[in-house]
Amino acid sequence: MIKSAEQGAAEPGPAEEERRAAEIAAEHDEERPARRLSRRPDLLVYLVALAAALLVLKQVFFPFSKGNQFYLVIFLGCTLPLVFLCYRPRGRKSPDGRDDPGWLDWALSAVSLVVGLYPVLPPGYDAFLDRQGVLSSVDIVAGALLLVLILEATRRTTGLVLPIVCVAFLAYAYYGGFLPQDWGIAHAGVDFSQIINALYNDASGFYGTPLDVAASYIVLFTIYGAVLNASGAGRFFVDISFAAFKRSRTAPGRTTVLSGFLLGTVSGSGTATTVSLGSITWPILRRAGYPKENAGGLLAASGIGAILSPPTLGAAAFIIAEYLQTSYLTVLIWAIVPTLLYYLGIVFAVEADARRFGAKSVDPSTQNAWKLLLRGGYHFLSLIIIVVFLALDIPPFAAVVYATATAALFALISRLVRRESVLEWAKEMVGALSTGVRGALPVVAVCAAAGIITSTITKTGLGQELASALVEAARAISDNGTVVLVLTVFFSAIAVGVLGLAVPVTASFIIAWVVIGPALAGLGVADAERAMFIFYYAVLSEVTPPTALAAVAAAAITGGSVLKTMWQCWKYTLPAFLVPIAFVLTDNGSALLLQKPLTTVLWVVAVSVLAVAALGVVTGGYLFGEVRREVRVLLVPAALCLLYLEPVPVMVGLGCCLVAVALHLIFRSRQLLET
Repeated sequence: MIKSAEQGAAEPGPAEEERRAAEIAAEHDEERPARRLSRRPDLLVYLVALAAALLVLKQVFFPFSKGNQFYLVIFLGCTLPLVFLCYRPRGRKSPDGRDDPGWLDWALSAVSLVVGLYPVLPPGYDAFLDRQGVLSSVDIVAGALLLVLILEATRRTTGLVLPIVCVAFLAYAYYGGFLPQDWGIAHAGVDFSQIINALYNDASGFYGTPLDVAASYIVLFTIYGAVLNASGAGRFFVDISFAAFKRSRTAPGRTTVLSGFLLGTVSGSGTATTVSLGSITWPILRRAGYPKENAGGLLAASGIGAILSPPTLGAAAFIIAEYLQTSYLTVLIWAIVPTLLYYLGIVFAVEADARRFGAKSVDPSTQNAWKLLLRGGYHFLSLIIIVVFLALDIPPFAAVVYATATAALFALISRLVRRESVLEWAKEMVGALSTGVRGALPVVAVCAAAGIITSTITKTGLGQELASALVEAARAISDNGTVVLVLTVFFSAIAVGVLGLAVPVTASFIIAWVVIGPALAGLGVADAERAMFIFYYAVLSEVTPPTALAAVAAAAITGGSVLKTMWQCWKYTLPAFLVPIAFVLTDNGSALLLQKPLTTVLWVVAVSVLAVAALGVVTGGYLFGEVRREVRVLLVPAALCLLYLEPVPVMVGLGCCLVAVALHLIFRSRQLLET
C-alpha cells in the first residue's frame, strides 16, 4: 500500500487498511453490513453459496427442461435462507459482541428453505402450476410465509423503507375497493388469495423479471467481479492509473478518476468502489494538497461513475435490457457517450481545482506503465472478451462466464510463471464463486421484493393512473406541449431522485419505470431515452444530498465534513444531473445514445462537451485564472441552452459562451494590469 510521507511508519499496514475499508463500506453502503461468521456457520454458508453458484453456472449451459420459472424457484429457495444467516436483524452486532446467527435466524432460514422450495416439492411443480388461480389453503399459507420472509430479508439487507413501500402497495391492492369510486386510483379490490396467487404462482410477482435478471445476469457478474478481484485486477488497475499520468499537479486527481472507472469492473457497488478507491488514493491526494472535502467529493464521484460505465454497468442495466427486449450490448452502446460526458465533467473540475488550490505533484513510486502492462495487461482481456462476445451475439450470461473463465485461467498462468502454489489459486477461485453469490444476496432480496410492487401495479393499473397524474400536474401549469414535456421531465427527475434516497438503485429504477416510464412514453419519449433517463437518476441518487451514501463513505475515509463532502461531490457530478435531461427533451437527444446518423452524433456530442465544460467553469470557478461571479452566472443559461440540442437554443448558448469568455478575458486583463 502506498504510504504518505507525513505518516511514514505510522501508516496502517495493508491488512489494517483493507479491514477498515471493508468496515466503512459496510457501514455506509446502501446495503446493510453482513455478519462476520465464526468457522462453522461460515463454512455452511460457504458451501451453500458455492452450490448456488454451481446451480447458476449449470443453468447457463444446461437449463432446466421445466422452464425458467422452475429455476427461479430453486434459486430463490437456495439463496433466501442465506440472507438470514449472513445478515443481522439489526444493523449492528449484539451488545455481547457475538455475530453468529441466533435461534430465530436459523428458524427463519429453515422456514424460507421449505416455503421457497415448496412449489417443486411433491406432488411436484406441474401440480403447483395446475392450481394457478385456485390455490389450496397450504399454498396460500406457504405463499404468505414467503412474502413475510422476503420483506424481512429486504429489511435486513437494505433497511425499512423498501419493505414499507411494499406493504403500502399490498394494502392498496387489498383495500383499493374501499376508495371513493370517483378517484382515479380506485379499483375493485383484490382479495388475499388472489394477491398470493399473483405473487407465488404467476410469471410475475416473486418470480418476475427483477428476480430473473438477478438470477440469470447479476449473480454471474458478481461472481466475475469476485474472480477478477481474487486475480489481483483491482490493485493492477490502480497501479496502471498511477503510472499513466506520471508526475504533475493534476495527476493525482486524474488517477483517481481513471482508477474509479477501472475498479468499477471489480465492484458493482458505487459506495464499495468509493471506499476501495479511497483506501489507496487518499494518501496520494493528501500529499498533493487536496482538502479533505474536495478529495472526498472526488472519490465519491469517481466511485459512483463506475455503475454508469461500460462494460459492467449497474444491475438496473440488465433490467433495462429485459424490459425493452433488447441486447445488453445495445444498452452498453447507449451508455458510451453519457459515460464520457460524466467523466469529462469530473476531469474539468479536477483541472480547475488542482490549479485553484495549488495542488502539488506527487511521485507515487509506481513502476513504468509499459512494464506494468506487460506483466498484468491480461486483466483487461476478460473485459474485452465480454464486449467482443456480446458483439458476436453471444448472450451476456454466457459471455460473462467465458470472461470469468479467462480471468481465472490467466490468474493461474500468472501464478505458474511466478512459481506460486496452484492449490492456493484453486482455493481462491472456488472461494470467489461463493463470494460472488454472497455479494448478490442483497440484490436477490431487493429484486424479489420489487416483484411485489410490479405485480400490484399490474393487477390494479396503478402505474398508468400515477403517470397520468404526473402529466396532469404539468398541464395544470401550462398547456403548451413543449412546456408540459419540460415540466414532466423536471418532476420525473425529482421523483426518481427522491425515491433513490430511500431505496437501492435497482428498486428505484424498477418502481420509477412502472410509474414514471408510462408518463414519459405518453409524451412521445422513446423507450431507450426514458429508460436511460430513469437509470441515470436512480444511480445519481447515491450522490444526492441529504443522504449521498457514497459521499458519506468518502468523508469517513478522508475525515472531512460530511456536508461539505456532499457538496463537493454534487459539484463534480453536476453535468451528470443535467445531461440525462437532454436525452428526453428533443429528438436530437437520442444522438447521445448513438441512435442518430454520424453527422448528428458528432455535432450533438461536440455541443454537449461544450455544455459540460461550461458547467465545469461554473462549479470550478476557474478558466486560466479565477472566474468572476458575473461570468459564472452567464454560463448557466449557456449550458442549459446548449443541452436543449436544437439549433436555435444551441446558437443562443454559443453566443452566451462567447460573451462569457470575452468578459472573462477582459476582467482577467484588467486584473493583470492592476497587479
